[in-house]
Amino acid sequence: MFKKLVQAAVLVVGGLALGGCPLQQAKTTAPANKPPAADYQAPVAASPPAGTTRAICYNEADLATFRGRMAQQEFTVGTLQCQTRGGARAYETLYASFLGKFQGELGSNARSLRTLSRSKRFNIDVVVTEFANRTAQRAPTDKEFCARFKRAFDWALSNQVTTLAQIPPPYDLGPEMNVHPCPKR
Repeated sequence: MFKKLVQAAVLVVGGLALGGCPLQQAKTTAPANKPPAADYQAPVAASPPAGTTRAICYNEADLATFRGRMAQQEFTVGTLQCQTRGGARAYETLYASFLGKFQGELGSNARSLRTLSRSKRFNIDVVVTEFANRTAQRAPTDKEFCARFKRAFDWALSNQVTTLAQIPPPYDLGPEMNVHPCPKR
């Protein structure tokens, strides 16, 4: 009998102790609604000095192609990672709308990426997998992960955005993957 009384007391004390602790808000909680804007991108690592990247840099057109595919892959990961309280995918409908809005441009981006991969000598499958893996690794560490993707979808689907190039990827992975803009002349 004494053992059960001690267990009950421990349970009550534990419950009271937890009652005083503020619990963190779920990562999938809907962010406050703000007007669509391209202000959701996570901080980007600084590029190395221009002299060190001149031989391996990417011009503006190549960067647009690379970042377009990066954004698409990151949107895929965000759609798979972010869930409602009930466990359903929170942004599945938004992702489908994104694919519908940019269907033609995503196709031409894939062709441009193939051409770019030949000139820069990279394997597309490896690069796209790297986009996905690096983005997925941010989900547990970036407390704004799902809110960032909601803002990105809001921006991409707004009437102000008419091309894929206007959509910054939520995480610019270029600098971590040695993809740097060519220095201005």
